[in-house]
Amino acid sequence: INSNVLPFYPASKIMLITVGNEILKSNDPNLVNQLLPAMQNVQKALEAVSLGGKIKVSTVNSMTVLGSSDPPSSGSFAAGYQTGLKGILQFLSDTGSPFAINPYPFFAYQSDPRPETLAFCLFEPNAGRVDSKTGIKYTNMFDAQVDAVHSALKSMGFEKVEIVVAETGWASRGDANEVGASVDNAKAYNGNLIAHLRSMVGTPLMPGKPVDTYIFALYDENL
Repeated sequence: INSNVLPFYPASKIMLITVGNEILKSNDPNLVNQLLPAMQNVQKALEAVSLGGKIKVSTVNSMTVLGSSDPPSSGSFAAGYQTGLKGILQFLSDTGSPFAINPYPFFAYQSDPRPETLAFCLFEPNAGRVDSKTGIKYTNMFDAQVDAVHSALKSMGFEKVEIVVAETGWASRGDANEVGASVDNAKAYNGNLIAHLRSMVGTPLMPGKPVDTYIFALYDENL
C-alpha cells in the first residue's frame, strides 16, 4: 500500500485492488488457503491509512468457479469451490466490494463453433436462447455468463454483491485450432460490447445498470 497506492492516489483513480488472479482455479491448497487472509491483510492496510471503503479489495475468478451456468437462472458455484468461496463472499459483502469475474464468450465459441453461436457471442443478430426456467430470451453470451454468476451469488445468499468483469475480450489471432480468432471478430466483439454497456440496458437479471467491465488486452500477447 505504501509503495504502490499512496504515492499515486488519488491522482490515479484507484478503485479496486485484486489479490491474486484465478487463484481458486489453481487448486493449490497453499494458495487457496492464503487467499482470504491476504485479502483481509490488504483491507487492514488500507484502513490503517484511512483508505478503507475508498478503495475496495477483491480477487479475480475464472468462469470455472461455476458448476452450472446454463440456463443462466440455474447458475451455481462448483461444489469444490463453495466452502472456500463462502468466507470470500462474506468478506466482499461486509466491505461492499465486488465479485470479480473473467467471462470470455470467445471460449464458449471454441467449444461450440457453429455460425449461430458466433453471432450469439459477438452481439450480432441471432435467434437468441431462451432460459427454460424463466422464459427470458438472451441475445448474447456475455449477458448469459454474467447472469449465471449473479444466480450463483444469489444461491449462496449474496445477491447484493456487485459483479465486476475484470477481464473480457476476443483474440485477434491464434493457433490453427483456435477457431474464430481474427481481427474482424475481435473488432466486432469489443465494439459491440462497448455499445451494449453504453446502452445502460444491463442484463436481464440486472436491468438498467451495466457491470463495470475491463477489456483484455491493450496489446497482443504471443500466446
